[in-house]
Amino acid sequence: MCLAAVYGKKPEEDETLLLKNVSKILIDGDQITMYDIIGQEMKVTGALTEVDLANSIVKIRCTD
Repeated sequence: MCLAAVYGKKPEEDETLLLKNVSKILIDGDQITMYDIIGQEMKVTGALTEVDLANSIVKIRCTD
């Protein structure tokens, strides 16, 4: 099973860890919904900027 750590960055702020052990990401327009392996859900508004499958890292440019 491949799990990812998702990092978010807002303008003028440092990148922060949003959620780890993410098993599913759904994208609907600018709404990104993530689920971890225990079913915790997190929603953010933004856009994917990087998906690094080899290192299990996802980066999002957040707008909220």
